[in-house]
Amino acid sequence: MFVIRLPNGNLQVPQTAVRSGDGRLIGDVYVEIGPDDSDYERLSAQALTLDEIEERKGQWRAGDAALLREFQEFARLVGDDPFPS
Repeated sequence: MFVIRLPNGNLQVPQTAVRSGDGRLIGDVYVEIGPDDSDYERLSAQALTLDEIEERKGQWRAGDAALLREFQEFARLVGDDPFPS
């Protein structure tokens, strides 16, 4: 999950939601904070815009495609015996 810089200057920050009372994890959520929040400056340094996040996702997909091709070539070379003796 990323710290997201919104067009209005606020940040969306990932936070884990915990069920009150028993401490069970519910899931990850985003909360919006503004410049008046004590963590804003620290988190702002690592924040990405939505366009930057999409660009990174595109790079990962391209890397995933290359890795998939490499795996498929490996699978083709070893055939039915992935652990040759």
